[in-house]
Amino acid sequence: MEVPLQSAPSGGISPCNRIKDSKARQAIRIKEVGAALAASGLVALDEQARALGLSRSTAWAVLQANHKASGLTVPTINRMLSSRELPPNVRFTILKYVEEKLAGLYGHNEEQLGRFAAGVRSVQSRSLARQIPTDRLH
Repeated sequence: MEVPLQSAPSGGISPCNRIKDSKARQAIRIKEVGAALAASGLVALDEQARALGLSRSTAWAVLQANHKASGLTVPTINRMLSSRELPPNVRFTILKYVEEKLAGLYGHNEEQLGRFAAGVRSVQSRSLARQIPTDRLH
């Protein structure tokens, strides 16, 4: 789902609107994790937490998608992608989130993106090799 960008009076996109739009895009992608879990038949928080490889409280926080600044942390993403119970469609959604975050679509600066990339690189590549056909990534 694309989030429309609001134009500034001069015809460009104001920095404030750009940040709001990128954060809205990020929240939508995180909410898609919950939708993918439900589509896999995992609707109870206990089931979702187990599939994500997270505690109930962390799973609840993730699925609320109220991440005002940085979004999902590297350790949380790594735990989810390392879960053997993670359904393939949920794995794909998380990897799409990672791909978009690395592309800078969520408003992070170069330094933040570099740290994020260093943290997720090894788990992402293992996850891609194990679960996701490469033709679904592009």
